[in-house]
Amino acid sequence: MVNVIGLGYIGLPTALMFATSGVKVIGVDYNKDLVASLQAGKLTFEEEGLDELFASAVANGIEFTTQYTKSDTYIVAVPTPYVKESKKIDPCYVVSAVNSVLDICEKGSIICIESTISPGTIDKFVRPIIEERGFVIGQDVHLVHTPERIIPGNMIYELEHNSRTIGCDDKEVGQKIKELYSSFCKADMIITDIRSAEMSKVVENTFRDINIAFANELAKICRQDNMDVYEIIKTANMHPRVNILQPGPGVGGHCISVDPWFLVGDYPALTNLIWEARKINDSMPEFVLGRIREIMKKHNINDVSKVGLYGLTYKENVDDTRESPTLQLLEAMDEHLAFGIKSYDPFVKEPIVDGQYGDFDKFIDDVEIVVLMVGHSHIKENMDKLQGKLILDTRNICSLKGTYKL
Repeated sequence: MVNVIGLGYIGLPTALMFATSGVKVIGVDYNKDLVASLQAGKLTFEEEGLDELFASAVANGIEFTTQYTKSDTYIVAVPTPYVKESKKIDPCYVVSAVNSVLDICEKGSIICIESTISPGTIDKFVRPIIEERGFVIGQDVHLVHTPERIIPGNMIYELEHNSRTIGCDDKEVGQKIKELYSSFCKADMIITDIRSAEMSKVVENTFRDINIAFANELAKICRQDNMDVYEIIKTANMHPRVNILQPGPGVGGHCISVDPWFLVGDYPALTNLIWEARKINDSMPEFVLGRIREIMKKHNINDVSKVGLYGLTYKENVDDTRESPTLQLLEAMDEHLAFGIKSYDPFVKEPIVDGQYGDFDKFIDDVEIVVLMVGHSHIKENMDKLQGKLILDTRNICSLKGTYKL
């Protein structure tokens, strides 16, 4: 039996995949409302194919509870934030989950941490609490790190087809976990040591962050000299060994915008490039704000309530708002005492910010400037409704005449 701890964007799909594949699963979360919703048959976030997966898992007997249960394998998929002042990982949720497992686990249990953690987190924070409580690692409990590798919007496919890294002390235990994940994962799985597994996941997201930062810096350079950054990237990418990404309004989500900070926090003297990339990407919401200001001045618009932000999520076609560039932009406006801007997102059903609309047509009617922050399929299908509006397109998805770009 598998006990999946943490039923958020990573833990829940993972638990459902195990259950659908015939593994006995109990999902645990401290959030009583979340557990009650799942027990009532209601998902807590939207994801293509998740409804069908949920139904299949329920039919296979998956259970949801707030109580930890005796099991032979525990998969920890809790959040891993960072401390903004030091940039170091805050391991409190992982430590709490492991402590709760130790309260009830039987001898020989495997504690498998899926949460993304900085290199050395298990050595610095997890092993000590296990040993302090009198457990012998490798006998009483076994430690494994299997960092998740999925993205909202394509979770189910990636759970099945993305390769996995299994970090462990004991290769036999690693093989057991490999066989467990093989119940649904069709891709290659590499067994390595725990610290290498920790590092590999952080490096993956840091690589992407640096590449996005290069595109965003190009956008700023091209804006200063009135060049078309998209045409330049398109031309450069014709070279067989060049693959520049697209610029955007910032980097969000709980991976690319967070994981690089773990390296900055732990290796401050060695992470100059990573630090600069983070600063560039974090500066983009302010850059977008500056572009809005330029457009307002050019068209003699003095009332910020005439501006509408389309998109509150951090990426297209998901309801995930974690570290959203739009929310970062709104926070910057709040710091400048600028209030009244409007917003709309078809995937965010409940209001999370002031001025948020629930009706797209009314949102469009009430603004003069539309800022496209997220490239949802919804806006691509309704682009004609923006005719006659001033448009700032931060995602390069609008071909209407007169559209402003980054």
